[in-house]
Amino acid sequence: MKILAGLAVILLLAGAALLLAIRNNGPAVLDAIDRLTGGTRDVTLVAKTPYGAHPAQKLRIYSPRNADTPLPVLLFVHGGSWRWGDPDDYNFIARSLAPEGFLVVLAGYRLGEDGRYPAMLEDTAAAIVETAHLAPRYGGDPTRIVLAGHSAGAYNVVQVALEERWLASSGVVPGGVIGLAGPYDFYPFDSESTRAGFGSVGAGAESQPVNHARSDAPPMLLIHGERDTLVKPRNTRALARTLAKEGAPVEALYYENLDHNAPLVSLASPWRGSRDVHDAVVAFARRVTEVSVPVQAETP
Repeated sequence: MKILAGLAVILLLAGAALLLAIRNNGPAVLDAIDRLTGGTRDVTLVAKTPYGAHPAQKLRIYSPRNADTPLPVLLFVHGGSWRWGDPDDYNFIARSLAPEGFLVVLAGYRLGEDGRYPAMLEDTAAAIVETAHLAPRYGGDPTRIVLAGHSAGAYNVVQVALEERWLASSGVVPGGVIGLAGPYDFYPFDSESTRAGFGSVGAGAESQPVNHARSDAPPMLLIHGERDTLVKPRNTRALARTLAKEGAPVEALYYENLDHNAPLVSLASPWRGSRDVHDAVVAFARRVTEVSVPVQAETP
């Protein structure tokens, strides 16, 4: 019994240490865990390409092997308070979603002083347009693009999709948008990151997604954990309520026991099988791109 009790304590401590490592070191740790516990899922990195001169303006394109093409495209934008983050640490997003029948694109954008408003939106829009341009080369369908993002990245994709000036002249029309734990209603700016990224350049209410809700907005899936203390769930509630009032298609899912990073963690192995966040994301992305048959992946 003492041995079993000791093992239980060790496992609990290991689990706590793992969660702490994920919180402190973030996506890179999560990516390594996903690769070790879930394998490659038969997903291949098919392109590493810039879409601008800045080192952060880069795309990583992943495809499921032996897939029937053309595939719908899912473009993911990372979070990090508009100050840090790198798409190269988010390969687990591709391993999670490419096997479900998508060409997955991970997009970077300028951060910190270089990325202050509206630079992060300029980059996100440019990444979307470049993705549409490149998609056919790698088996993707540029007419079926879903945008997704976590935290600051969720802000980026939602604002670009709602504020018409960003994509209107490009001809690119997103089929849907997925926001994970995103800030959509945070003016006036009261945190260090928002003051640095928005207040320092005099941005105002026009910078808020909630103020650009419109009836012809692309369908949106907004996911938030009720225990999120970094980006309060009221952001999702406010945007979902305003979109619904305008008559726009929106679905909001709230998870009682999830914190800020948990929706993102839920897309990685070994957690994606125990939560329905992954299933909700896939079901929505398929629905708005009319995918009927997923690609079956084999885990080595």
